[in-house]
Amino acid sequence: MTMTSTDSETTSGDAPYPVTRLIDFFTRHWPLTALLSSALMLAIAHAFERFGGLAPCHLCLKQREVYWVAGTVGLVAVILQRTPLWPRARRVADSALAAIFLYGMGLAIYHAGAEWKWWPGPATCSGGSAAVASNLEAMLKGTATIKAPACDKAAWVFLGLSMAGWNALISLKLAVWSVMAGLRKPEVVE
Repeated sequence: MTMTSTDSETTSGDAPYPVTRLIDFFTRHWPLTALLSSALMLAIAHAFERFGGLAPCHLCLKQREVYWVAGTVGLVAVILQRTPLWPRARRVADSALAAIFLYGMGLAIYHAGAEWKWWPGPATCSGGSAAVASNLEAMLKGTATIKAPACDKAAWVFLGLSMAGWNALISLKLAVWSVMAGLRKPEVVE
């Protein structure tokens, strides 16, 4: 079988064809992908809490808020995609998602740095002792002070990275995809 010049042009571009198609798909459907990615990250965090027994610290909860905001922006953008406003709103939505995910990355890096003792965590993250039976009466009255887990202790580590470290990498990936979606050429509707 001989290869013609048109065959070689379709297979030897800047990137392999399947990668180009994948990038095109994700950037075209970025608001939905960002919404689903945010929902998945929240589901994973809640699964670690519910099934893994890992209570979230103050910074963990702040990182979840980032995904709630990103999911909301993604949902609004998905709705806007079905309106005539989308061509003008597309770059604003993609830029907002990039900024949200970059903020999430910064927050995750701050949390990971506190875990590695590179800098102190916030005062609200000091952690404390667990509740004991002697505090039962105070807990029932609602006057007990039960402190959240400390932010400077990694509750879970995989391949040398804590959940905050993995969140920083995932947030960076989502921010890069948001920028790529924003730089995508507008589609021509005929």
